[in-house]
Amino acid sequence: MRTAPVISGIVAITCLTCSNAKAEVYSLDSCRRMALDNNKEMMIKAEKVRQAEYVKKEAFAAYLPAVDFAGGYTYNQKELSIFDSDQLLPTKSFNPVTKSYEFNVVKNPVTGEPVPGPNGQPIPSEVALIPKEAMEYDIHNVFFGAVTLTQPIFMGGKIIALNKLADINREASSALQRNEAQNVIYAVDAAYWTVVSLKAKHELAKSYVNLLDTLDRNVKLMLDQGVATQSDLLSVDVKLNEASIDLLKVENGLSLSRMALAQICGLPVHTPINVADEGCSTINPHAGIATRYDMEQVYANRPDFRALELAAMAARQEKRVAMSEMLPNVALIGAYSFSNPNMFDGFKKQFDGAFSVGVMVKIPLWHWGGNYNKYKAAASNETIMKLRLADTREKIDLQVSQAAFKAQEAVKTYLMTETNLDKAKENLRTATLGFREGVLTPDDVMAAQTAWLKAHSEHIDAIIDAQLCDVYLAKVLGTLGNQ
Repeated sequence: MRTAPVISGIVAITCLTCSNAKAEVYSLDSCRRMALDNNKEMMIKAEKVRQAEYVKKEAFAAYLPAVDFAGGYTYNQKELSIFDSDQLLPTKSFNPVTKSYEFNVVKNPVTGEPVPGPNGQPIPSEVALIPKEAMEYDIHNVFFGAVTLTQPIFMGGKIIALNKLADINREASSALQRNEAQNVIYAVDAAYWTVVSLKAKHELAKSYVNLLDTLDRNVKLMLDQGVATQSDLLSVDVKLNEASIDLLKVENGLSLSRMALAQICGLPVHTPINVADEGCSTINPHAGIATRYDMEQVYANRPDFRALELAAMAARQEKRVAMSEMLPNVALIGAYSFSNPNMFDGFKKQFDGAFSVGVMVKIPLWHWGGNYNKYKAAASNETIMKLRLADTREKIDLQVSQAAFKAQEAVKTYLMTETNLDKAKENLRTATLGFREGVLTPDDVMAAQTAWLKAHSEHIDAIIDAQLCDVYLAKVLGTLGNQ
């Protein structure tokens, strides 16, 4: 039973299904723009940049005076009473002889001496009565509040360090956003060139099937004329079936690669999509392959390295924040306090208040080494970040060298595959001509066709590999997206 027509029918149905909707053509730049606009991680990074702006404004606000209001209400069960009963207070009269005030006491009419009471104290002859009710105050309902102003004067350098830390975090967020943009572009390019590669291999697979189909018809004619054998025909049929199956696999792979590209670009996965470089047969390097690079410029271009530098700077500021915990804090305090009832001019059940101004000083004395150990931990973190930064510099040096060598190798491989492709084409032409002349067998032609297929496939792989190596080199140089 022949399977080639069945497989060809399946391929035709697949192609018909995929072409129901007209596919729009997208260039590499348009794919990059769509991916950058729709990528969720890019949206997160952009939101983190805005968040860093708010944090910076929050840190700057610490320089300015803070104004707060606090108020409340209290219900008390009992009234306030200063005395537990009526109070009798002794009185004094002016003595012209002594020219001073003396207590009015009961005196013995004989001796003229004060008469002592049971407690041994003189008995007053006159007293002033203070009723208990006169010293009772209604505090059942108490309203109170205060408006306070706090102006930091010296916080141990914490406010300055926090503002510098906010600036660093804002710049780091921008650097991470640029780094994520490069990652997105690299992912888009990889998916884009995969579509280009599979499209080229799809056309190649169709051409290979056509070659085998032509050979199959020729062998049938030769079999009818008695110059070929049934074995020759079966060999060609087997090759044709294998090629048809490979064509179907490439067809499915191409459809999936288009879906992957659409997903990265933020489009629905089933969106029909074609790319502008389908059928590309040459390479177009952007990064500029060299043997040596200005590594300081590379470090400056790499947003991930810049983010790591900023992390080291942030660790230094965090150390200064920890140091501020061991230094005195000075702040100016101002307040306006009020209450109802109030005691500013006797006890009155009405609102009244007063201003107050002062200075607050806080000096850490003894915390069992807690603040000091916190500072040492921050210093250790700074050392770790410096070591990590130095290690990253060395890795970037190696990464750039590897990417440059790989890009050079890809270009050389591309040039070699061009030569091999020309030879494979000539070999196929010669084999086809020899078959027509009857000096070569179908196996010889199929061997030439297989070599032609391999040379074309290697040529396509070399083109795509050169493009991807160029993109990767631009990424490690920090110039991806700047072309």
